[in-house]
Amino acid sequence: QVQLVESGGGLVQAGGSLRLSCVASGSIFTINRMGWYRQAPGKQRELVARITSSSSSNYADSVKGRFTISRDNAKNTVYLQMDSLKPDDTAVYYCNAFIGILGRDATVDYADYWGQGTQVTVSS
Repeated sequence: QVQLVESGGGLVQAGGSLRLSCVASGSIFTINRMGWYRQAPGKQRELVARITSSSSSNYADSVKGRFTISRDNAKNTVYLQMDSLKPDDTAVYYCNAFIGILGRDATVDYADYWGQGTQVTVSS
């Protein structure tokens, strides 16, 4: 069993900041990429930022220069620092991780896991 638990969402005024955290727990052997997605009402879920196990990252064009993704491998945690927030950033933010679990035959089985989502609301 693997769980991803997000925290840090909330209501903030435009121009403000929030920091999201996501902790992965359970029978984890290794974590490959981790990332954040978001889904606004009536829109499809979209990638916000992603980071590899070696801390190489990429961002959606809409958040470049404002958001920073980081991770702490020792804590199985990924963070998203969001600065200069805009009303268009309002969405439910989901944590995602590609996690490997050690199988019975000593192979590593990888799968995508998702958190339950945390609401971010930016008021104008």
